Amino acid sequence: MALVDEIYMKEALKQAQIAFEKNEVPVGCVITHKDQIIAKAHNQVETLKDPTAHAEMIAITQAAAGLSSKWLHDCMMYVTLEPCAMCAGALVLSRLRGLYIGASDPKTGACGSVYNLVETGPLNHKISVSRGLLEEECAGLLKDFFQAKRGK
Repeated sequence: MALVDEIYMKEALKQAQIAFEKNEVPVGCVITHKDQIIAKAHNQVETLKDPTAHAEMIAITQAAAGLSSKWLHDCMMYVTLEPCAMCAGALVLSRLRGLYIGASDPKTGACGSVYNLVETGPLNHKISVSRGLLEEECAGLLKDFFQAKRGK
């Protein structure tokens, strides 16, 4: 993975830190188009009282609005935690070109851990996936969040 990919994932980590500070599960996401960040988001499920307010969903909406297109053909997503089935489905529907994942999600991950909606199967689009980008930092933030929630 290139240095530029680490730079984009660090931006996603900044978004995850914002979520952490707002007592949201610390997931952050950025979407790039032609080597420019066009969307940044973090989880806002608690803030908005909306179970669909995942970082990926918010970033997809921002990117599509910014491009004035429902398709994200030439876009890359950098996300600190492997997307769930809802988000993975939205990624396929948006026709995202590529996905960089920080930490895997062995409980609900739908990009290779539990399910793989983005690379295999009869869906109309497949997404190139790279896993483990800044994995320790991404997983560490999640671990710190849940340890704090449990009072450890």
